[in-house]
Amino acid sequence: MTFKSKLPQLGTTIFSQMSQLATEQQAINLSQGFPDFAANAQLVAALADYSAQGLNQYAPMPGIAPLREQIAALIQRCYGRSVCPQQEVTVTSGATEALLVAISALVSVGDEVIIFDPAYDSYAPAIALNGGTAVHIALHAPDYRVNWQQVAAAITPRTKLIIVNSPHNPTGMVFSQADWLALQQLVLQHNLYCISDEVYEHMVFDDAPKLSANNFTALAQRSFIVSSFGKTFHVTGWKLGYCVAPAELSSEFRKIHQYVTFSSFTPAQYAIADMLAKQSAQVQGLADFYQQKRDSFAALLASSRFRLLHCQGTYFQLVDYSAISALDDVAFCRWLTIEHKVAAIPLSVFYQTPPHSRIIRFCFAKQHSTLQAAAEALCQL
Repeated sequence: MTFKSKLPQLGTTIFSQMSQLATEQQAINLSQGFPDFAANAQLVAALADYSAQGLNQYAPMPGIAPLREQIAALIQRCYGRSVCPQQEVTVTSGATEALLVAISALVSVGDEVIIFDPAYDSYAPAIALNGGTAVHIALHAPDYRVNWQQVAAAITPRTKLIIVNSPHNPTGMVFSQADWLALQQLVLQHNLYCISDEVYEHMVFDDAPKLSANNFTALAQRSFIVSSFGKTFHVTGWKLGYCVAPAELSSEFRKIHQYVTFSSFTPAQYAIADMLAKQSAQVQGLADFYQQKRDSFAALLASSRFRLLHCQGTYFQLVDYSAISALDDVAFCRWLTIEHKVAAIPLSVFYQTPPHSRIIRFCFAKQHSTLQAAAEALCQL
């Protein structure tokens, strides 16, 4: 029997590889993007309470009504946009599921999809699984801004979709209003669709405006907008996210969603609905919370030989290690984990054609003691 892989070039993700290496080496794991501190105690208590009440069976396929209503209220508060919780909001098993389903809803054989490298590693495989072709546009250090003229030149009659991610993983770049307007113009001009990956939407720093595809009416009408409660509430293991899209697009999205996970973690949906209703200050305070961690981590690394690139959002810090080593970034990350017990992620793995640079990514969504211990090791290099 001959088996032909649909994704022949792919193996285990770099996140799994580096986390496994960190565990084997008993290293401080600043590679995979998850917090090492406790979730809100009231949220955890609500989860236990709803589970104890017996709310442990299938939720409605698009999500429980109270959560979808709270999502609609959150979008109204943050962006001034009214969405219909019944027809335009779908709860998903994490943002990655939502991205796969949205791509599947739009992409057919022969379609082209523009993505920006360094890109989250689920985009290209989902495009390939649906018979599409990812068209990679590289963003470059130090600021990783999008050149919209280059994007316009990459659009062909086969272009179906543009995928954007702001705040951007792994670079921390955040779209300006001019970026959103340029994207909206191209989508309308060329009759395209957009998937806006906004899982770090509440982590925008330095008092910059928090903007979303939700802010731009014409763009929102042609977009799937994806977000993550795992990121917002420090519970990545709950795998709970959502997708907002116009009713026609949501209908197509749900056709696929119902055969991927059907429904998502029921007691967690009730617990998060409670948090959004009663503890909305946690969402509002998320930017300040992570900005303090960004600034603290930067201060801890001030005496190191790393050069820190500016982080506008997310909970990731890029650093240039050129002054320390001539190793490529994959080899450097392995060396750093094995020899100095701090794990990071190489940036080159997020590119189709990696640039000639020595830049890696640290996650600073960690306790101060974790960041302090890591910095002590890093400052010795």
